[in-house]
Amino acid sequence: MRRGRRRPVRYASRMTILLASDFDAGDRDRWLALLRAALPGEHLVHERTGTDDGAIDVAIVANPPPGALAGLSGLRLVQSLWAGVDRLLADPTVPADVPLARMVDPAMNTAMAETALWAVLHLHRDFVDYAGDQRAGRWRPRPQRRADDVAVTVLGLGEMGCTVARRLADNGYRVTGWSRRPAAPVPGVATRAGEAALPAALAEADVVVNLLPLTAQTRGLFDARRLAQLRRGAALVNLARGAHVVDADLLEALDRGQVRHAVLDVFHAEPLPPAHAYWSHPRVTMLPHVAAQTDPRSAAAVAADNVRALRAGQPLRHRVDRARGY
Repeated sequence: MRRGRRRPVRYASRMTILLASDFDAGDRDRWLALLRAALPGEHLVHERTGTDDGAIDVAIVANPPPGALAGLSGLRLVQSLWAGVDRLLADPTVPADVPLARMVDPAMNTAMAETALWAVLHLHRDFVDYAGDQRAGRWRPRPQRRADDVAVTVLGLGEMGCTVARRLADNGYRVTGWSRRPAAPVPGVATRAGEAALPAALAEADVVVNLLPLTAQTRGLFDARRLAQLRRGAALVNLARGAHVVDADLLEALDRGQVRHAVLDVFHAEPLPPAHAYWSHPRVTMLPHVAAQTDPRSAAAVAADNVRALRAGQPLRHRVDRARGY
């Protein structure tokens, strides 16, 4: 009996980059134009046709629908356009053996530092209270503190956290940075590391700025127990993920004065439901997840650099450690 000959495997002559996102058509086309300009000669598509799935070896993603990358057998890199990758790690269809890189963009770091500085200054100079006085028709000047009278603890000393801590220190605040593992020294910033050091880092702060990644260890971090570790009357600035905060516990801490004020940019559900207590709470300042938006101009260049590194066989930048979750 004559055996049939196995057909040779055909490899695509041109590899393809898939942009998988929840962008509307206008934003999608803007990203495609910038990525094509940054990656001349590459073939970019924004949807799968099925016939070219085997040619897709890079996925550039921004909140893609669950399952958007399933079945891409030739995938060699997933490059996120967002700093947070918790949604991607929660999608079991994202191939676990494919390198995943998060967005680390100097422009985004700068924007986050601007927001953190605004929030801390807003709290330090009592501007949140003056806004309430204006609504109530009260004229009530308060004593003016100096920046070096205000202690700020920054949680998370990745590139973004370090940028924020430096900006605050440069503006005269007494800054402590905390990280789960020892971090590189930050000029003008005291550093603490490890779970055992967290209560003291919280207790010494007038303002706590949260920039931690969302992991199994940090989900629900600010619950009643942790909020009780803050100095009474301290303020919380959450610029990381809504799931870091137990809403009911924070509202209770605000109502009894344990937390003086909360500046919140992120929430469990976005947009925040109209009936949520944060909308009308006098001790809450809300932002609609705009503390540090991705700038397509700079982020496209960052993503393109990693694609070029992949093509050249060079190390990828900002690769996610899946075990740590960031």
